[in-house]
Amino acid sequence: MTVATKPIRVLVGKVGLDGHDRGIKLVARALRDAGVEVIYTGLHQTPEQVVATAMQEDVNAIGLSVLSGAHNYLFPRVLELLKEQGADEIVVFGGGIIPDEDLPQLKAAGVRALFPPGTAMSEIVAFVKGLRPDYP
Repeated sequence: MTVATKPIRVLVGKVGLDGHDRGIKLVARALRDAGVEVIYTGLHQTPEQVVATAMQEDVNAIGLSVLSGAHNYLFPRVLELLKEQGADEIVVFGGGIIPDEDLPQLKAAGVRALFPPGTAMSEIVAFVKGLRPDYP
């Protein structure tokens, strides 16, 4: 008898005032189609709302899309709130319009991966599935 592997759970959403959600919806669909459980928070979420939902939903990762230019505040704030909640094992990744010069700072803050526009969905799926080597 084999024990079923608990599915990977990922919260995806838009933080801040950015209203463009096509990309994050495509990511959510690709992850879902790959067997990942996806919780989509929708538009205009605050970092506090994202972290509260992540805690309630017991997710493995949070994927954020930021196109508003507020990435240097929003990503670190989510990471700070996770740490305050004792949940800094939740992986944070994201994408959007993020200048190359900001990438090192965000990764140093704890963002595990950043995917620029045009990234293949298969690359994002492989990253998420790679978070759990035991996952099929």
